[in-house]
Amino acid sequence: MIKVKLIGATGYGGLGMIEFLLRHPEMKIVCAVALQDAGKKISEAWPYLEGYSDLNIVAPDSEEAKNADADVTVFSTPDGVGQVGAQSELDAGRKVLDYSGDFRFNSTELFREYATRIGKDPVHKSPALLPESVYGLSELHRREIAAARVVGNPGCFAASCILGLAPAFKHGLVEKQGVACDCKTGVSGAGKKPTPGFHYPEQYDNAYAYRLTGHQHVMEIEREMKLLCGADMRLTFTPQVVPMTRGILSCLYGRLPTGMTQEKVLSAYRDMYAGEPFVLVKDFKQPASTGAVRGSNRALITVACDERAGVFRVISHIDNLVKGQAGSAVQNLNIMFGLEETLGLDLPGAHP
Repeated sequence: MIKVKLIGATGYGGLGMIEFLLRHPEMKIVCAVALQDAGKKISEAWPYLEGYSDLNIVAPDSEEAKNADADVTVFSTPDGVGQVGAQSELDAGRKVLDYSGDFRFNSTELFREYATRIGKDPVHKSPALLPESVYGLSELHRREIAAARVVGNPGCFAASCILGLAPAFKHGLVEKQGVACDCKTGVSGAGKKPTPGFHYPEQYDNAYAYRLTGHQHVMEIEREMKLLCGADMRLTFTPQVVPMTRGILSCLYGRLPTGMTQEKVLSAYRDMYAGEPFVLVKDFKQPASTGAVRGSNRALITVACDERAGVFRVISHIDNLVKGQAGSAVQNLNIMFGLEETLGLDLPGAHP
């Protein structure tokens, strides 16, 4: 049994990890750590878990946290936390998986650019770990993840867009420049901490674009596309918040190369994702929605090119809290420990 230490256990990302590991046959949480609610049980902080997860929540600096008998530590925490604590976890013999952007980039230069975009300290606290960290998008990096001590989970928008664009850039199905990502997310992407802008009256019956320049996930998407096509590219990214709890809908546009057709694009997508347990490719004639992946680790990719206008178009649907967060994390943990990749995850989502 793989034993997991979970830091940030009472946020939405931590809850997702708890929910998936409760049904996992080979993993269990042995230590739940959080700044808030220390001294309570998980089920006291979140009563819906009563009888399912009654672990005591311990403080980060407690002896229980420091001396946890665990094989891996999951940082379900904001930027800046994992980079401070990762080395001590590794020294204790635990692998590390981090939800934030702390280990998504392999150099101090890239991390500095990322941190500057989000207004954080650009000096990484564990720079020696960056060269060995692995970007945790399983479908593209499972071999590296399997050998890694440190994995940085992808951002939610990034996971959606990268999965939606990867076959196109790998096989030359879209012109490299001029790609636009029009992405809508549910309110849960902001986390559980209440703020005036996410107050119910501000969100209900309201939608808006935000961070139209310098969004941090753009760096992940452009880096992964360059790795696939071997050339620099720049994209336009328009994130929007819409009045739903969870889900990401990414409409991805570009120019079709001369002679490229819907049939060729669809065939290439199906070929690349054949055998991928959590990616389902559909033709535009088949129904698809964020509701179809709610609570699921599946990415639903619809190919819908407009040959008449010469436009490449793919729509990517994921659950931001699952494939965009905890589900990807569990998938990565399975790979890191040599387990079947689908363990604890191979279930449909909740409907309606």
